[in-house]
This record gives sequence, C-alpha cells and structure tokens, in this order.
Amino acid sequence: MVEEKILADYKIRMNNVYQYIDTNLDASLSLNTISEIACFSPFHFHRIFKYIHSETLNEYITRQRIEKSASNLLHTTLKISEISIAYGFNNNSSFTRAFKKYYGVSPIEFRKQHPNKFSKICQLQSKNGKEYPNREEYICIMNNLKNWTKMNAKIEIKEMPKMSLAYVSSIGAQNIEIAYQKLIRWATPKGLVDKQAKMVTIYHDSFKITEADKVRTSACIILNKPVETEGEIALTAIEQGKCIISRYEIRMDEFEKSWTGLFVWMNENGYKKANKNPFEIYHNNFNEHPEKKCIVDFCIPIE
Repeated sequence: MVEEKILADYKIRMNNVYQYIDTNLDASLSLNTISEIACFSPFHFHRIFKYIHSETLNEYITRQRIEKSASNLLHTTLKISEISIAYGFNNNSSFTRAFKKYYGVSPIEFRKQHPNKFSKICQLQSKNGKEYPNREEYICIMNNLKNWTKMNAKIEIKEMPKMSLAYVSSIGAQNIEIAYQKLIRWATPKGLVDKQAKMVTIYHDSFKITEADKVRTSACIILNKPVETEGEIALTAIEQGKCIISRYEIRMDEFEKSWTGLFVWMNENGYKKANKNPFEIYHNNFNEHPEKKCIVDFCIPIE
C-alpha cells in the first residue's frame, strides 16, 4: 500500500513534467530545470524517469521534439526552418541530422512521401513484395478509405466549449484500459459516473509516428462540479476552441481507420490542425450496444 501511494505521487509529479515539456519544447530543457518542476533532486529524478519510461529524460525530450516535428510535416505547410525553431533546434542542419537519425529520411523526404506511409493502415505487403503499397495500391487504399469515411462519418466544424476534466495519465496502448479502471473506481463513489457522464481520451502522441508502447494518453471524465482529487487522479481542461468533430458508430477495430480518414478529410478540405491534442468523446458503453459498437466523437482542434 505504501509503495502504491509513493508510485501514485511520482505519477502526479510526472504529469506536471509532461505539461511543462509539452509547452516548452522550443526552450532549453535541462535536467536541473525539469527535476525542479518534479520536486526531486536531479539524481533521484533521473532514476525515476528512466524507471517509468525506459528512456532517459534527454531521450524523451528529443523524441518528443522529433515526433511533434513529424506531425507538423504531415499536417501543416510550415517551412522546415519554422518547424526546427519551434522545437528547439538551433538550425536546419542540426534538425535534419536528428530527424534523419530517428526516421531514416530527411524532413524534406519525409514530407514528400505520402503521409500515410507511416500509418499502420498502409503497412501491408504489396503484391510485388515491397514493404509499402505501390502507387496504384496506395490510391486504391486511399479511395476506399475516403468512401468509408463518407459513409460512416458525420463531420462538422464546431466551436467546442471549455471542458473541465479529471484524468489518469497512461503510457503505452496496453495501459489505457487500466487508467480508465482507476478513474472509474475514483469517480463512482463521488457520484460522477451516471448515464450523463462522458469519458474522454486525449492523445498526447500519435500512433502514426510514435511506437505504441510509448504513446501517452489521458483517460478523462468530464466534470460538472468541483472535485477534490487523490492518488493518481489529476485535473486538467480542454480549452474552448474550434474543432473538426466527426461522429462515428464503429467497432473497436475501426478506430485507427476512423482517425486516418478524418485527418485525410482535414487535409483535403484545407483545414489546419491547431497546436493542441486530438481527443475522443464517448457517448455510450459499447458493451451495451447490440452490435458492440462505440458511439464516439473524434475531435481535431483546428486554427
């Protein structure tokens, strides 16, 4: 029990670290600075961070900078120089070296290659044995995806209100269910879980560009009254802003297809993703659906 409380305290402190890093990727993020945010000595913080992440603080920061840069290359028309400055690189050369070391191609080549090459939806063996589909196969896949999106998505542009949330942070796709279990155990005795309750998943990383076991998400519940938190439970908010909202009624195995199709729709319709995290809002318990389907809003904040 004591160890669980200590670990919960560590995770709460880590939430402050994540938030600070997310909003300061253009700055100098030294071990001393970050350890102060976490209220640990640099030596102790270094060990704890490596234990939780299986990577050092510097490795984590570099990965975040590169992966957020990759997302900008896929979803914006920002110049390479603008992206490199936005994510803390001194010049284009240092950015290109770091990016190529991580992805095997330069930022320019990464942008030239079709965006969904790095998505699992296109990671299949083509007829001629290549790792990714050739042009004809790719066009066929994308056309099928667009048609599927048109048939299954109800897309609108909407001004979303501010949402106050309680959440549990999760690292790794395999751990999001555990995070929700912890959240529900905390929320139920407080009367927060009823038929009107809405759960939300915030994606701080993208499965398209981040390894599944390193993707960070937040399992959230929308709050309609002030609450006191405990253990791993923390408070956050999704600020008011314009979003692309797409309502789906889908199986669990159709979530990636839905996200990919929505981002394709965004790019083709000239919208630009804002520097905010995409999220999902759930409107039912899929276990109670006659076809085991989720009724869910996929939300992309836009400029």
